[in-house]
Amino acid sequence: MDNLSDTLKKLKITAVDKTEDSLEGCLDCLLQALAQNNTETSEKIQASGILQLFASLLTPQSSCKAKVANIIAEVAKNEFMRIPCVDAGLISPLVQLLNSKDQEVLLQTGRALGNICYDSHEGRSAVDQAGGAQIVIDHLRSLCSITDPANEKLLTVFCGMLMNYSNENDSLQAQLINMGVIPTLVKLLGIHCQNAALTEMCLVAFGNLAELDAIKLQLVEAGLVECLLEIVQQKVDSDKEDDITELKTGSDLMVLLLLGDESMQKLFEGGKGSVFQRVLSWIPSNNHQLQLAGALAIANFARNDANCIHMVDNGIVEKLMDLLDRHVEDGNVTVQHAALSALRNLAIPVINKAKMLSAGVTEAVLKFLKSEMPPVQFKLLGTLRMLIDAQEAAEQLGKNVKLVERLVEWCEAKDHAGVMGESNRLLSALIRHSKSKDVIKTIVQSGGIKHLVTMATSEHVIMQNEALVALALIAALELGTAEKDLESAKLVQILHRLLADERSAPEIKYNSMVLICALMGSECLHKEVQDLAFLDVVSKLRSHENKSVAQQASLTEQRLTVES
Repeated sequence: MDNLSDTLKKLKITAVDKTEDSLEGCLDCLLQALAQNNTETSEKIQASGILQLFASLLTPQSSCKAKVANIIAEVAKNEFMRIPCVDAGLISPLVQLLNSKDQEVLLQTGRALGNICYDSHEGRSAVDQAGGAQIVIDHLRSLCSITDPANEKLLTVFCGMLMNYSNENDSLQAQLINMGVIPTLVKLLGIHCQNAALTEMCLVAFGNLAELDAIKLQLVEAGLVECLLEIVQQKVDSDKEDDITELKTGSDLMVLLLLGDESMQKLFEGGKGSVFQRVLSWIPSNNHQLQLAGALAIANFARNDANCIHMVDNGIVEKLMDLLDRHVEDGNVTVQHAALSALRNLAIPVINKAKMLSAGVTEAVLKFLKSEMPPVQFKLLGTLRMLIDAQEAAEQLGKNVKLVERLVEWCEAKDHAGVMGESNRLLSALIRHSKSKDVIKTIVQSGGIKHLVTMATSEHVIMQNEALVALALIAALELGTAEKDLESAKLVQILHRLLADERSAPEIKYNSMVLICALMGSECLHKEVQDLAFLDVVSKLRSHENKSVAQQASLTEQRLTVES
């Protein structure tokens, strides 16, 4: 590094004189310095002003253009050098070099442009204005069928350059798609699937494009899924790190394509599609990545009611329960989460609930009650909540002391809002669907009442309403058992606030008044109602614009007057 300043001074002189031998020597020294300490060397290059001279060394006639492009590629690995490269006017001559026939020049130019574009709006914009993307796509198209190692390395660099150029930029991704990049990349993937670096680069590029919902169907129609299935098949039994990475990226991309409604339906093909059948075969696999991808794929296919009904009728639930059973003890958390997600989605259509209950889904899901992983807890709760529309199932689960105690514990999981919310909703659902005194007693004994009262103050109207309906059932069926807990949870004060608050939704006001009437059977709660002058608040609601609220206000006012 001691001679770097001398090299930079000499380079300035020789860059002007174009003394080829001296120039080549200076560039070699610079590359060596960059290899030893890239950041420090790049800082000195920037400070020296040498970048501005590089543009004149990138002409097609220059004998050292490949080395200069290599140096630019190396310095552009540093974020602080990307805008200076643009400001030095290097993009236009680099893009012109993309028309070269020399493979080394193309390789280093592709690297330079790719690195300048990485996470740089200025770099991407300059390449866009210079028309670099179209030239690179044309190269990919013309070189696609050549399988020698040097060409595959060049193809990998060009794919990486396009990926950096368009990453997280919808308009540039749309531009590449209009230029025909999708069929070109699919063809590349099919021909070069044995080349790990190129395959990985293609898969990541597809992953970027597939973020756009409108593009998912195009990717499916271009034959990408068939390529992915082939890659997954080839890599599934390998223990090589590259193959494991490709297996994961390929199967993840498959699942991503299913997030589009149209692409998902095209691949499902009424449950008879070859892709759907292949995905099913992944679930009983011994490979965790395939199990995960299979379960996530089923969860995505299950975003359509007709698909759900077909899958339940054709034994998918049993396959998912078998998979869960293999992951109960020290199992793979991501697989647990995915399988529970699939079961939850399958349980949404009403017609599926009874079938899934008789198949033993609740028993399979309850095995994960001991899980300490919030994502698993969240999906477990969601699955159970979807299943208990039936009174019998709600009563059976609501009398399960271990389940109710765990729900009460999770109602306090303040670090995990999703788990806390789902626990509250399931507690409420057990009461609302069972309408059972035994279920209410179990919840009271487990300390669940205070959580239902808190739930009535939720910012979500649907949760508030579910809590109020559950509390009204408690008051109607088992008020004596619950009154102390209702009193200590300050339910009456909360109801007063909900009725007085002009922002409360009509259904919240209606159910709050129903609940007030039900609480009058308790001496201590009745006294609280009298002390808070509910009559004033309720009488104002008799003129409410919502007829149901106005009618319930009249009834409640009569009840309060009689009981006063």
